[in-house]
Amino acid sequence: MQVTTVGVDLAKNVFQVHGITETGEVVFNRTIRRAHLLAFFKDLPACLVGMEACGSSHYWARQLSALGHDVRLIPANYVKPYVKRGKSDAADAEAICEAVTRPTMRFVAIKSEEQQGVLFLHRARDLIVRQRTQLGNMLRGLLAEFGIVIAQGIGSSVKFAKGVLEGGLPRIPEVAVDVLTNLSNQLVALHLRVRWYEMRMRLQARQDPRVTLLRTIPGVGPVTASAIVATVGNARQFKSGREFAAWLGLTPLNRSSGGKEKLGRISKMGDRYVRRLLVTGMTARLRQMKTHPERVGSWTLDLLARKPARLATVAMANKTARIIWAILTKNERYRPHSA
Repeated sequence: MQVTTVGVDLAKNVFQVHGITETGEVVFNRTIRRAHLLAFFKDLPACLVGMEACGSSHYWARQLSALGHDVRLIPANYVKPYVKRGKSDAADAEAICEAVTRPTMRFVAIKSEEQQGVLFLHRARDLIVRQRTQLGNMLRGLLAEFGIVIAQGIGSSVKFAKGVLEGGLPRIPEVAVDVLTNLSNQLVALHLRVRWYEMRMRLQARQDPRVTLLRTIPGVGPVTASAIVATVGNARQFKSGREFAAWLGLTPLNRSSGGKEKLGRISKMGDRYVRRLLVTGMTARLRQMKTHPERVGSWTLDLLARKPARLATVAMANKTARIIWAILTKNERYRPHSA
């Protein structure tokens, strides 16, 4: 019996594989150690292989694709409905094997090593930024107990920390001075590390012309453009700009029923990191209105007249996502509409 479809439940060391024939007859459902997985698939004829899009899935997808198999990654939420009952590796592998054969199933594009290398950079930078924010908040909270107030914003915290290192110590107990000096050293070091990541990211972005095209969009900087290109890859995997915006979680949930259209809150599904970068960029654009109102289009002005600022930034991020899809699919610069 020739195997035509295989479902793989990924793990760290022990994998579960479920294989069926063209008629749906089960050929095997067994466990395989990590060291033997490639050898197992090397002996199989070329077939359809399904896996959940999770940790290490892109690596295994590349490896199995090199062996001639048709590998497809499925979002974990789309596999769960096919689990009949209970939770086991065998049931998960069977569910993956069933889900990958569905004609309407949506799949995740396999990322290349270059894409994951750039995302490696973004994930590390995001960690350092969060640590810097936590440290700045702790510094502000501890000093508030002595009546010392630091203005909001990471820039104010870093400026205060640099002043401490230069000798501008506040009048607090000696033990608190030692802790303050230590925290200030750590905060300044984290700030310099963030700057290094941003410089390295800009150098990497210059090597991809798609990043240059995306930077022509107002509110999209080098960090956002680089993250989108590395995360999306080929934008033609999405049928439209709205589908791309929905994939980022920037569209409202559909709660329609009985012929009545009803839209809920923003879904917030998809890639949280890219969505946060887009919303942050649009927030920066709104702040520019105070000093440069001529840079804001009539569509944004009309939106702000009807909606709160936070809702407007999400709507602007939604529109920007559609523009990004158009630029990536057409491979051309952003051309704003004439007023």
